[in-house]
Amino acid sequence: MESQVRGGTRWKRFAVVMVPSVAATACIGVALAQGALAASFSVSGQQFKVTADSLEGDGFVQYGAVDSGYTLTGDKTAHPVAVSAFNSATITNLCQSVVTPNVPFFGNVSLILHAGTDPKKPVEATKLYIDLDDLNADATFTNINIGVAAQDSTKGPGIKQDELKAGKTNPYGFAQEADHASLTGVKQTAWATTAATFKLSGLHMSISTKGAECY
Repeated sequence: MESQVRGGTRWKRFAVVMVPSVAATACIGVALAQGALAASFSVSGQQFKVTADSLEGDGFVQYGAVDSGYTLTGDKTAHPVAVSAFNSATITNLCQSVVTPNVPFFGNVSLILHAGTDPKKPVEATKLYIDLDDLNADATFTNINIGVAAQDSTKGPGIKQDELKAGKTNPYGFAQEADHASLTGVKQTAWATTAATFKLSGLHMSISTKGAECY
């Protein structure tokens, strides 16, 4: 699910566009919940917030990169990020929210996603990449290696090839890696999330006209 807004938003069409968009998003969400699709979440020029009770990830690597996109008015924008990547991960009680501000007649409108609320049926992801710029959690790393060059990491899924080809990351830059990462009480802001597969058990998506967020 990817948003690329390249021009001025025509808010008069908001109500007409929103209903079919939400319906299409719900269909995609059902497919994701069944593990049928690869997943990509990004909101151009906007951060989104993510919380989780826990994230257990095997094959971890973290390195620096630059995300680029467009603002809601079509202006180009770029953001430095830390990319946290996992070969595989399970996530319990996932919440993801993004707010579209200053919508006429509504004010701030947010899209909120919940999944993995049953500890016995967590969210499952493979080749998971999270482009974040703020993270709060209690973290434990197993067999951590700090200061490896990004291109030399062998524990995680490696650098995203599209970032490498576009010159958005330095393959010789600082990175850290670990066999396993365990995070609890996760709160983060991110610019993009991608995964080879992303199974959202117990998916619930909703729209809030009160600008509600995960935190």
